[in-house]
Amino acid sequence: MDVASGGPPLPVGRRVELPGRGTTFVRHVEGPEDASTLLLLHGWLASGGLNWFRTFEVLSRHFNLLAVDMRGHGRGIRSGRRFRLADCADDAAATLDALGIRSVIAVGYSLGGPVAQLLWHRHPDRVDGLVLCSTAHRLMPGVREQWFFGTLMAAAAGTTRVGQVAAKIPVDRVRRLIPLAASPRPSTMREWARREMQRHSTRMVLEAGVAMSNYNASRWIKRVDVPTAVVVTAKDRAIPPLAQLHLALSVPGATIHRIDDGHLACAKRSFATPVLAACQDVAARVA
Repeated sequence: MDVASGGPPLPVGRRVELPGRGTTFVRHVEGPEDASTLLLLHGWLASGGLNWFRTFEVLSRHFNLLAVDMRGHGRGIRSGRRFRLADCADDAAATLDALGIRSVIAVGYSLGGPVAQLLWHRHPDRVDGLVLCSTAHRLMPGVREQWFFGTLMAAAAGTTRVGQVAAKIPVDRVRRLIPLAASPRPSTMREWARREMQRHSTRMVLEAGVAMSNYNASRWIKRVDVPTAVVVTAKDRAIPPLAQLHLALSVPGATIHRIDDGHLACAKRSFATPVLAACQDVAARVA
């Protein structure tokens, strides 16, 4: 584990080139021999480290771990294309190819839930099971709310595209010409989290909000045929608990694991225990 001053203990990460797609960032932890691999997919406005830092130590006692930064988030792929959840699912499959991993249990939190679902839908041979946390198969169930949120995010994303010319400036060359003081390592957990979020692509994150508002897997979610567990955050104001329960009832044989907390439960120490239980439940059924 790499322990930054003031920050949490994190697995050392590395950049991975995905041919034809771009460069992503992966934190990889080796667990027990012959253990299943968990592919950890983070939520909106988070990163692999920020979403899962409370779980790495506990989960790695039982599983191999692979936490990715999705496109536009953290150190994830940067692209001029509009953000699509399907591209995130394809990125995940390409990452498994690059690392020589045959299949995984996909663990998705919030925005990572649809990506995990789409990974099964588009690459079913790569998914042994699903653990879906604080998420749903339709993230914006109300038509009025969907229209408002989608329109707001699309407008904001459109304004950021105007400034994309600046992104083409050769930053490395400018840095060599202008000496800059080295940025000190974060001294507190809050500072670490703030810096992690500053890595995001503003435009791509806003477009991810649009993709969230439009996501609806109602037509095919009942065809999921792998062991599935749904972790319901019972006090969630972002993804209504009823929507999370609807997901659980839509997936054949899905089990329900409750967390008596809200949408930011992933930032608390208590998060690791129910997630481990859900992952072990799925792994036992896969075996």
